[in-house]
Amino acid sequence: MSKESSFDIVSKVDLSEVDNAINIAMKEITNRYDFKGSKSDISLDKANQELTLISDDEFKMEQLKDVLISKLIKRDVPIKNLDYSKIEQASGGTVRQRAKLVQGIDKENAKKINTIIKNSGVKVKSQVQDDQVRVSGKSRDDLQQIIAAIRQADLPIEVQFINYR
Repeated sequence: MSKESSFDIVSKVDLSEVDNAINIAMKEITNRYDFKGSKSDISLDKANQELTLISDDEFKMEQLKDVLISKLIKRDVPIKNLDYSKIEQASGGTVRQRAKLVQGIDKENAKKINTIIKNSGVKVKSQVQDDQVRVSGKSRDDLQQIIAAIRQADLPIEVQFINYR
């Protein structure tokens, strides 16, 4: 067995699952009575990793977001990683709202994760690598404690644990 065990903390959104959730949400919207005759639409810009929601008014926009969020949750897409902009007026008397899909761990959240690891009192090393955090230690039990501590923390993004060795 190797001396050091490690894992990576990442924050990723599966774009194909987002696309599937959007398709299912659009099917539901076209069949719902309260959306009949509505100009509601959800689209995904994969290049910019951004969702665009369009609806008749702010009330219908909230309903549209509720439908989308329920479908995202069913497809295990982390909804914490959606960064909504303000609702703005669009053409044809409609309203538009954009939601950026947050990929990776930014420096601010990496600092929060490192603080959680240091405050846990477990003897492990953590280092920030681009948009992920690598945690390594001698004992796998220590790494399990770190995973539990990070899961309990209320982070503004959803994190996954990969490459556990």
